[in-house]
Amino acid sequence: MSIAQEAIGSLGVLDTCRALGISRATFYRRHRAEERLSVDRRRTPRRLSSEEESHVLQALTSLRFIDQAVPEIYATLLDEGQYWCSMRTMYRLLARHQAIRERRRQVTHPVYQKPELMATGPNQVWSWDITKLRGPAWTHYSLYVILDIFSRCVVGWLVAERESGTLAECLISESCVKQGVPRDQLTLHADRGNAMRSKPVAQLLADLGVTRTHSRPHVSNDNPFSEAQFKTLKYHSTFPERFESLEEAKMFLREFFQWYNHDHRHSGIALMTPDSVHTGEANGRWNQRCQVMQQAFQKHPERFVHGEPMPPKPPSEVWINKPIEKAS
Repeated sequence: MSIAQEAIGSLGVLDTCRALGISRATFYRRHRAEERLSVDRRRTPRRLSSEEESHVLQALTSLRFIDQAVPEIYATLLDEGQYWCSMRTMYRLLARHQAIRERRRQVTHPVYQKPELMATGPNQVWSWDITKLRGPAWTHYSLYVILDIFSRCVVGWLVAERESGTLAECLISESCVKQGVPRDQLTLHADRGNAMRSKPVAQLLADLGVTRTHSRPHVSNDNPFSEAQFKTLKYHSTFPERFESLEEAKMFLREFFQWYNHDHRHSGIALMTPDSVHTGEANGRWNQRCQVMQQAFQKHPERFVHGEPMPPKPPSEVWINKPIEKAS
């Protein structure tokens, strides 16, 4: 008899469970499991003897059958006029002696680190991606877009007839020169497409002193800003079903990105335009909005039931996968 059983006999189930720090439901569940196990261990007339089990196990693991599956062994023995036990019993014997496993080669995926990037100002973290645009007939164009995650400003774009690491290299280089990005300041984030992981891009970023990061495979949330920007593009009221030529696509995108950077009021940056946040003009616009709302409050304070209003302010920091703060 175990110590727990002795305690139950003297104290009872309730007091014993309190002393062990478990619930009565846990106690009864484990007790029933032990009872079922004891019943399973009892010998039944259908069970093989120890000698028979040893003989079957020795045959299953012999050199003759070492590369064959249990159903093949079972059928081979039947054809030879031998019946030892059922296939299910063979599986039980092999499992009991840890002699059965998956024989096929299993794919092992590496553990990818979750990207955690923070930007407190422009030109600190860029996100870039490539999307497809419908062209004439069955053709598609590739649109490359580089986005500053802090200001949501498109700092570079390119549309071409194909994806290419060389084209991406040129776009990134021109964007860095245009923005005047110094060494060891910028982090460039992208998914794991062929162009993103190409050698020309990797060598260019190393020469420019730009840190590169990649999303985890099949995790779109690791590159949310580029995905959201593509959605804004393709859900725009003027976006056509397809472009008749590459020149038409360039003309449309030139006008669209001009609107997106200078006229589009982005909800993620307090309804400021991306260009105003990128150039630092957003602070002046926010102060102006505060003055307008203060004047409205002074004129009709009864209309503001929550007190003096305050317009939303652009975020001071922007994250890709912000770490979860653990409670102390």
